[in-house]
Amino acid sequence: MLLRYFIVLFGLLCFSSNVKAQQLDSTISDIKVVFENVGRLEKETVLSYLPIKVGSAINAQVMDEALKALYATGFFADVKLAEKDGILYVKIKENPLVGKISFEGNKKIKAEQLMAELSLQPRTLFTRAKIQKDTQRILEGYKRIGRYSAVVEPKIIERAQNRVDVVFEISEGKQALIRKIDFIGNNSYDDDLLEESILSKEARWYRWFTSMDSYDPDRFVHDLEMLKLFYFNHGFLDFEVLAYSAELTPDKTGFYLTVNMNEGKRYKIESVDVKSTLKGFKPSSVEDEISIKKGKIYNQAKIENNVSDITDAVGAQGFTFIDVDYKIEKIQTEEKYNKVKVFFNVNEGQHVFVDRIVVQGNSRTKDNVIRREYRIGEGDAYNVAKIRRSKQRLDNLNYFDKNDIEIVPDETNRDKVVLQNTVSEKSTGAFKIGVGWSSYDGPLAEISITERNLKGTGRTASASATIAEKKTLFDIGFSEPWFLGRELDLGFDVFYLTRNYKDESSYNSEMFGASSYLSWKYSEELSHTLKYTIRQDRIFDIKNDASIYVKDQKGKTITSMISHSLFWDYLDNKYNPTEGYYVSVSNDYAGVGGDTSYLKSGLNIGYYFPLSDKWILGLSTSGNYMFGINKDVRLNDRYFLGGGNLRGFESGGVNARDKHSKDSLGGLWQATATAQVTFPLGLPSEFGMRGKIFSDVGWTGKPEDFKKEDMNYSSKMRQSVGIGLVWNSPMGPINIDYAIPVAKEDYDETEYFRLNFGTSF
Repeated sequence: MLLRYFIVLFGLLCFSSNVKAQQLDSTISDIKVVFENVGRLEKETVLSYLPIKVGSAINAQVMDEALKALYATGFFADVKLAEKDGILYVKIKENPLVGKISFEGNKKIKAEQLMAELSLQPRTLFTRAKIQKDTQRILEGYKRIGRYSAVVEPKIIERAQNRVDVVFEISEGKQALIRKIDFIGNNSYDDDLLEESILSKEARWYRWFTSMDSYDPDRFVHDLEMLKLFYFNHGFLDFEVLAYSAELTPDKTGFYLTVNMNEGKRYKIESVDVKSTLKGFKPSSVEDEISIKKGKIYNQAKIENNVSDITDAVGAQGFTFIDVDYKIEKIQTEEKYNKVKVFFNVNEGQHVFVDRIVVQGNSRTKDNVIRREYRIGEGDAYNVAKIRRSKQRLDNLNYFDKNDIEIVPDETNRDKVVLQNTVSEKSTGAFKIGVGWSSYDGPLAEISITERNLKGTGRTASASATIAEKKTLFDIGFSEPWFLGRELDLGFDVFYLTRNYKDESSYNSEMFGASSYLSWKYSEELSHTLKYTIRQDRIFDIKNDASIYVKDQKGKTITSMISHSLFWDYLDNKYNPTEGYYVSVSNDYAGVGGDTSYLKSGLNIGYYFPLSDKWILGLSTSGNYMFGINKDVRLNDRYFLGGGNLRGFESGGVNARDKHSKDSLGGLWQATATAQVTFPLGLPSEFGMRGKIFSDVGWTGKPEDFKKEDMNYSSKMRQSVGIGLVWNSPMGPINIDYAIPVAKEDYDETEYFRLNFGTSF
């Protein structure tokens, strides 16, 4: 029995020794590289990546590490290692070279955009890992535009010389639209109002011209911040989003968005205080800049605006290094509203200077065009108000889709910062062909070409032509906003205009000429313009039964006129004002040569303020007066009241009128005033529609050659009231007014309905 165990043990030991002998390292005496396809790499290149060298000892572990090293280069599709009699055989199959890359089925994303996403490029090595990665990147691109059901299938076409062409076959699928947005926990505001406060929108038939009804995860996250800001602006300081989700439908064509929230209790302002440690500064001097008041609902946006206003006001007092912030102190109560104390802190800021201003992203617009808009320069003391104003001025140029100014601290000097201005340029040229209709001019067609940033210099050049039933206009213009390197706006216009006044005054007119102007600013709000105009006017084609006072005007005249105007602009937005005011004063003197001689003066004032979040009251008034100098003022230079400046009446429908021919003869002065409230209509914001309620009043003067026996005239007030619609439609702006005269004379010409419509394509 013992002998049997001894024999078995001896056999196992012999077998173990044999296995161990087989695992002993072999020494490599030579390495041979064998290419299984067309070899672009040299043998020496392959050997340089191989960790095994002649004379190296190898075993299974060394061979495995060598395989991994060769595959890691990305050059090889297949690698085989074999050792025989001390010779290492390296058999390799190189990855092919990419020839053409093409896309099929892509309509929503251009091939150039897809190509920019790929790691595979022509004349680079093809790998399976790269094509899998690129397929996913294309799918991510389609997800970004809301097409979650897109399918991408790569096809490999083998070519000669170890080359391949790659074709991505794309089925774009349907756009994943937002089917429903659910808000849970909103006790104070309904779902429709909350949806208005965010960017994402539920899919509706009328949203064909917007992409806001397609799901975008980044936009949805931003919407949560907008929702929070909405509640903060309405006094809900404890508002929080508890949870949110975006669920994709099984067919991948729709999303259900859900936001679960806790509104919390609303806050009213208990007190507002300004505190300061700034030497020589009186907190009471900025109290007028604070718009939030005790007893009002807390509004985050107003407080942040007040911080900006206080910063500007303190800076205007000569304080350079300032830091303005705010703090709030919440007070919990058992009443309906909680309370909050607001503290504005004005302190001395760190003594920081602007080291450099770096502008990037402007491939077309010249650097100096951007830099000249800055209200702060390199080496100046850091000033938040000036930087903010600089950004606003750049935004007003309307040259950029993106305009960000980032404050970058200097790593080597804590007292210096770098202003890094990153812009993304947009098209500044426009070619427009338009058709439309106006109550005043009738059917019209228009063609125009404009470049607002000519060759990146900031200059503007334009040419336009309008042909309408009652008007023909040709105009060529040019302006240089920084003449002689200073903020002097120099420009000129050449124009030709004909008008049909037969309905109002029984004649046609023709005007052609040129004008040149120079404009500059005394401050950010006050600008001054000087202008010279020379033109030839012709009154012709007078009706046989026209007034004798019209027939006397027949013929040509030359007008040589100098003008000036002062404009104070305190509006928050000059194109769509919601708050602020403007004042304009102008004078025109004709008589610097030419055939006419008169003096005109005008005053225009407008004031806007919000009645609520979206209800805006606008008040405006204007007054104009003129008189002839040694000559009577001609018919075509007089003021005509009605139409656009007094709704409810025809153009010129309120002026002195010939008793027999009913021709409007104009006047030497006029005054108007308007009160108008614009308000939302309860429609989705994408419609771009707003309603308006208005009342216009006006007075007019008589002409110099007025004769009571021949003319009807009254200086009494005329008034109208009405309603209207403003629609920023995809086809162009549309203004509709329906006005009813409530104070008029029997001979006045009325016009209840007024429409202006235009489009471009």
